[in-house]
Amino acid sequence: MKRQRRQDFSTTRVTRVTKTVTPSGGNGSNLRKVILGVSLFILIAFTAGLSFLFYLSRELPSLTKLERIDPAQATQVYSANGELLHGFFTFNRTFTPFDKIPESAVQSLIATEDRSFYDHWGINLSGVVRAILVDIAHMEIKQGASTITMQLARNLYFGYEQKITRKLKEALTAIQIERTYSKNEILEMYFNVNSFGNNAYGIQAAARRYFDKTVEDLGVEESALLVGILKGPTWYSPIRHPERALQRRNLVLNALLQTDNLTQAEFDSLKNLPLNMTLKDPNEMETAPYFTEYIRRQLNDLQDSLGVNIYEDGLRVYTTLNPDIQKYMEQSVKNQVGAIQNRVLSQNVFRTAKKNMSDSAFAEFSTMQIAFVAVNPKNGHILAMIGGRDFSKSKFNRVTQMKRQPGSAFKPFLYTAAIDNGYTPADQFLNQPTVEINPDGTRWTPKNFEDNVGGLMTIREALRASINLVAVRLISEITPKVVAEYARNMGITTDLRPFSSLALGSSEVIPLEIVSAYGAFANNGVHVKPVSILKIEDKSGNIIYQSRTERKEVLSPETAFIMNNLLQYVVNAGTGYNARGVFHFMEPAGGKTGTTNDNTNAWFIGFSADIVAGVWVGMDDFSLNLGGGMTGSVAALPFWADFMKMTYDSVDFARHSFPENPGVLYLKICQETKKLASPYCPSTYEEYFHPKYQPTEICPQHKEIQNLNDRRRRRF
Repeated sequence: MKRQRRQDFSTTRVTRVTKTVTPSGGNGSNLRKVILGVSLFILIAFTAGLSFLFYLSRELPSLTKLERIDPAQATQVYSANGELLHGFFTFNRTFTPFDKIPESAVQSLIATEDRSFYDHWGINLSGVVRAILVDIAHMEIKQGASTITMQLARNLYFGYEQKITRKLKEALTAIQIERTYSKNEILEMYFNVNSFGNNAYGIQAAARRYFDKTVEDLGVEESALLVGILKGPTWYSPIRHPERALQRRNLVLNALLQTDNLTQAEFDSLKNLPLNMTLKDPNEMETAPYFTEYIRRQLNDLQDSLGVNIYEDGLRVYTTLNPDIQKYMEQSVKNQVGAIQNRVLSQNVFRTAKKNMSDSAFAEFSTMQIAFVAVNPKNGHILAMIGGRDFSKSKFNRVTQMKRQPGSAFKPFLYTAAIDNGYTPADQFLNQPTVEINPDGTRWTPKNFEDNVGGLMTIREALRASINLVAVRLISEITPKVVAEYARNMGITTDLRPFSSLALGSSEVIPLEIVSAYGAFANNGVHVKPVSILKIEDKSGNIIYQSRTERKEVLSPETAFIMNNLLQYVVNAGTGYNARGVFHFMEPAGGKTGTTNDNTNAWFIGFSADIVAGVWVGMDDFSLNLGGGMTGSVAALPFWADFMKMTYDSVDFARHSFPENPGVLYLKICQETKKLASPYCPSTYEEYFHPKYQPTEICPQHKEIQNLNDRRRRRF
């Protein structure tokens, strides 16, 4: 708190001494004895009083402690645009400077508790003497007569013990407080230290708790209610005892009338108003609760190194969350979850379970869960996060704490390794059954999702249609070890088992990590580690922590460009097409679906130039699945597409385009042979090639046909 010393309060008393002559004799001697006895009694009483005060003074707070009044304050967490998200606290208190406290609150306090506040020096002598005499007569605390400063001393140091000695300590400490601080500073401390009940300490927390507004916006009747609560936060609780609170509020309004701070007309109008509270539970995380809890966990990890207590030191934490983007992420879940949940419930396993379980048990058993996160690929800022269906029922954050198989959503890492090591989008592989021998000697016979097979298929088409057999043949050539290295380099930290099944996403990943890894495709091959906390300030505004952006070039710009284009093809014409055809999201974007065995996990991870977002849908119980047909394109993509559509339609943010790469070659290819097209190829298309691995062989098939035609012409 701001400290300001005041000039010592002192008084000077002038005593006129006159000499009295008394007659000699016995009467004079007796009078002298009386005077001597009275003087001795006064001296003894004075000495005893001084001794008693000295004894009490040993239990008073030191001057250093008085000069450092520093009550515990809540840590405040803010979004990227400065919106308060939540507070973490032992005592729910936010410091409010005096100039932010409404005049109506100050007037209400003084009119009700201490009308001579600006005239005394900590104690009201006439009131104290009267109260002490009454208390002594009854041998217990019957009357208060506490000034605002004495009440402050009690709340800071002495509590509510019903003893006369406590009252004397309050008075002595109040004098010291008045010598140390200005009147306005005392009022500032009073409004910030006191409990307003219902886990609200200080007037700012009270304004938020009872009216969901900042202290500056309090009306006169609202200020009066809060001041009235101070008389007894439990007895006058407007939540538990609204009628008492209303009567107490009107008593405070009447005090304002008596002190000419209200007119009769204003009083008559205000006293008839209802309480009109808008209650806000300070423990409830309303906006982005999974993200906010993620912040709390990080602060817990940081507090030792920063030397702070996140629950008492009044820190201000500035985060990356965009409330508008968070709003549309939550809206997309509300829009889509009902239909998908109903499809899950249509399975036989759930129909059977419903007959044998209570409603509450069945609801928990059958709830489909979701993990959803959006990140800015350019700076790693986490823009929005949903870690589950209902934070109040499950605090487990499936975005940051869960590990699940990604299925075909892992395939981009395989194809990235291929493109970066000499393969091209035009290279072909057989879409035919294969038997793989794992390093542990076990046999594995992979299948395509729909058990279909075919002939040769290019890498571009295999990724577009998510063909498993081509992916397995490709990883056998590249090796699982190399693919795992690429994934780890792009930000995946979980254990990636080096089997051929890795091509189909058999190793678990953390949703936040795989979504962030996809950001490299949108960001010219640069991976930026996810960031959620931008900076932390102490209560004085000093920056004690600043995030560092960790960028790493994980792919060459050429490889990133080609992969970006391949994944855009998935959205434009492949398993991600519903984003275009159903949801009409038309911004340039790439992405990939993912589905694991028996539809246990459904994924869609996609990106634009500005947002990379990913969705996982599944059941918390690994033994349960989403049901037939619940693929990534059916169960996960709708959330992503709806979210991206609403965000781009409604949120104001800087829009960018995917980076161009003039070094990548765009060559004409023969449709039949996938070689460089000759002038005689009847059907061609254009394909992108890494300049290091561009094809050099011209289509031999149509070149031979031309040579044959030339020979025929020469013959005639």
